[in-house]
Amino acid sequence: MATIEECRSALDKLSDNMQRAEGDARDAAALDRSVSCHITDLDVTFVGRMRGGRIEVHDTVQGPPPGRAEIRLAMTGDDLVALVGGELHFAKAWGSGRVKLHAGVRDLLQLRKLL
Repeated sequence: MATIEECRSALDKLSDNMQRAEGDARDAAALDRSVSCHITDLDVTFVGRMRGGRIEVHDTVQGPPPGRAEIRLAMTGDDLVALVGGELHFAKAWGSGRVKLHAGVRDLLQLRKLL
């Protein structure tokens, strides 16, 4: 099972990857939205903002997200690490329910370019 530190490191790596995105993916990464990522097996949520092509984590809280972020992810820590490491394909994980993504329709259309 991935630790909180490994999950935070994976989010930092994802942020770095987003910063280097090009073309349509770069446009999607440039969204300015509140973000939460609930790590279900650890019951911890990373709360922050996606802005300027990066994910800025502002807080880590116990339990589910304290508020309703504009982009909400939920998955296990191992799945987060595998997604960022390229071992798990996002669409397959989302389709099977291993990863949950909640966002507005316009944001989902933009995010599909990134994911």
